[in-house]
Amino acid sequence: MARLLSLNVGLPEDVSWHDRTVHTGIFKQPVAGPLMVRRLNIDGDGQGDLGGHGGENRAVLVYQRESYEHWRSELGRAFEYGQFGENFTVEGLADAEVHIGDRFRIGEAEFEVTQPRVTCYRVGMRLDEPRMPTLMVAHGRPGFYLRVITEGEVQAGDEIVRTEVGRHRMSVATIDALLYLPDRDTEQLEKAVDIPALSPGWQGSFRDLLTPAEPEPVGWQGFRPLRVEAIVPESLTVTSFHLAGEGLARPEPGQYLTVRVPGGVRSYSISSDSYRISVKRDGVVSTWLHDHVKVGDTLEVAAPRGDFTLRPGDEPVILLSAGVGITPVLAMLHALKGTGREVWWLHTTRSADDAFATEVRRLGPAHELVHYSDNGRLTREHLTGLPANASAYLCGPNAFMDDMREALVERGLDPARIHTELFGARTAINPGLIGTDTVAPHQPVPEGTGPRITFARSGLTVAWRDDDTSLLGLAEACDVPTRWSCRTGVCHTCVTPVLSGTVVNRPDPLEPPAPGSALICCARPETDLVLDL
Repeated sequence: MARLLSLNVGLPEDVSWHDRTVHTGIFKQPVAGPLMVRRLNIDGDGQGDLGGHGGENRAVLVYQRESYEHWRSELGRAFEYGQFGENFTVEGLADAEVHIGDRFRIGEAEFEVTQPRVTCYRVGMRLDEPRMPTLMVAHGRPGFYLRVITEGEVQAGDEIVRTEVGRHRMSVATIDALLYLPDRDTEQLEKAVDIPALSPGWQGSFRDLLTPAEPEPVGWQGFRPLRVEAIVPESLTVTSFHLAGEGLARPEPGQYLTVRVPGGVRSYSISSDSYRISVKRDGVVSTWLHDHVKVGDTLEVAAPRGDFTLRPGDEPVILLSAGVGITPVLAMLHALKGTGREVWWLHTTRSADDAFATEVRRLGPAHELVHYSDNGRLTREHLTGLPANASAYLCGPNAFMDDMREALVERGLDPARIHTELFGARTAINPGLIGTDTVAPHQPVPEGTGPRITFARSGLTVAWRDDDTSLLGLAEACDVPTRWSCRTGVCHTCVTPVLSGTVVNRPDPLEPPAPGSALICCARPETDLVLDL
């Protein structure tokens, strides 16, 4: 008979971790007596990171006594109930036996199983065992979340009664392995997306696995020399460099090229239907290009990359750009000419001395608006009359894209059809961290003596340090914006394209990333590296 052994709650708190502060609700303590379970929470309980925990589909976290015993044996340690961050410590209800969609009555309340636990780094932080996210998946013991169907009081000692079995009888352990482990079965994926109780986030992940994106065409590995065929001044600050080479495939409209020069490495959007980059003089690499490159020279260039590309279709297209953010949008205008698709192009720039004005007129978008920022910012009122059934492509500073995206959604556009491209480094994903100041990327202290690591988007090259355990650790020491969640090779949040060089994994991730990329939470350099980070 399954039984609730311990009822554990705790409010979020700020915890010191690796010289940073994490706001987390993972610290739970057993309580005596009954507590009211409500739609979003148990009385006295809370979650710190509502992006990854909490909400209707993750109101209550369950872990089993049998799993506690497993980890005591496996790790040679003693644990107390609540230490895995769970609200309900139960006897029975093994992950291999409980199905997504099962319903249970506990005390006065009724619950439905919605998804496995997402094993982020905080369980490793709580247990002082960084490997735990990987171990919990590899051993098939993640635990699971419950949705509250009927609110009511529960308390330790309550019997747990299964009242309904989930569709397809897919266990928590099976669903967890289907997302995080390799060699997936298509039939199992199709069953998973057909479980109504499965949380929307997991359903979306499985749909993505059923319809994987086309792999990026990589024309060559690493860097190769391309010849500078022409240099064309476009404005007082922007110059275009036309590149050529043998056997070049046509780039996808919206992709970018990464260029390596003596001053460093930087990526530039392709601004035409050929290998043309249009460079604004605003940094070390761009200044070097402006001052040193002549027609007939060669540049070291990595193959076209990027997923900010024009999607096929016949719906209207909205192109929104700001400043030099016009460059990938310009490549899209080239691709759209003659297709018959209705095109709306809205661009904001500082003054009438604008690059590409003549070229845009020749490409002839059906609807055109150039807004000069001397007259104020491009506002939501300028978006009046845009078609709600369009796909939209935005490129410019972060604040511009955030404002325009929100305005387009208000106008009725489907958020899934709004695509954005960032200048420079991507926005960081560091769940739970608070009080972090934005610091420009810099050399680490102390500096290293190992292979040279170039963070291309951040414009920084540093030497590997033997004390660093991963490329993620080195990037953090340099304040390079990073994206991660588990930090042990499970979630693939930190996957990063490798433009040149090779890595070795320590430890090996549960599922290797795609060729030409690395999980920087596990990876260390074998050679000099250029990372798209």
